[in-house]
Amino acid sequence: MYVLIGGAGLVGLDLAQQLVELGHTIAIIDTDPTACRYAREQVGAMAFEGSAVSTQVLMEAGIRKADAVVAALRDDALNLAMVTLAKHYGVSHIVTRMRQGDFAEPYRIAGAHHVISTIELAVTTMVNAIEYPQVESMMHFEQGQVEVFKLKVPPESDIAGHTVAQVAQDDRFPSGSLIIGYQSHPQTDLIIPNGKTVLEAGSTVLVVTKSEKLHQVIDFLGLCSSHLPNLEVAR
Repeated sequence: MYVLIGGAGLVGLDLAQQLVELGHTIAIIDTDPTACRYAREQVGAMAFEGSAVSTQVLMEAGIRKADAVVAALRDDALNLAMVTLAKHYGVSHIVTRMRQGDFAEPYRIAGAHHVISTIELAVTTMVNAIEYPQVESMMHFEQGQVEVFKLKVPPESDIAGHTVAQVAQDDRFPSGSLIIGYQSHPQTDLIIPNGKTVLEAGSTVLVVTKSEKLHQVIDFLGLCSSHLPNLEVAR
């Protein structure tokens, strides 16, 4: 894909680096000549010096052929302008960074398909890392409304030795939450479990849940009060 990124700050450059490594063709627009030079020499992206909300610069950078545009500028007003221009030029996929929550609706009205609140997600991630250090990794979706996280099953946990189906039937397991991945050992591949999959102590589970139920799910998976249904374990 040809991806055009507005802004060669930390977010823009890191994004460009990862997309280049994935094999995409990347162009970056920034007013800072040093940042543009870094993008060319260190990241391997094309770089255009100038304003990302200048129609002339956008045309030079090939916005008409872009498969996706990312507005990662330092100011929401500028990002909003870039989103509007990307929509005008018919870009099929538009992503924007958001600093202030008040811009969420204007971004969507302007044509952004994905609005990423980098500050909000960063703060949420740090809070969760402090409050629940046992969580190995976490991703946020739908503006933080949905959480996907990895958690190791402690030996003393109620769920150790039980099946996915048994866990799902427990009244304390929050409704709408799902175990969507299972890794028996760090050296094995992550698999998609079924109801008969036995969750062994020391294994890792991948869980999806609503953000408001996150703490409840994590607390439940670490419980050791022996109240799971006494069903026969299918192996």
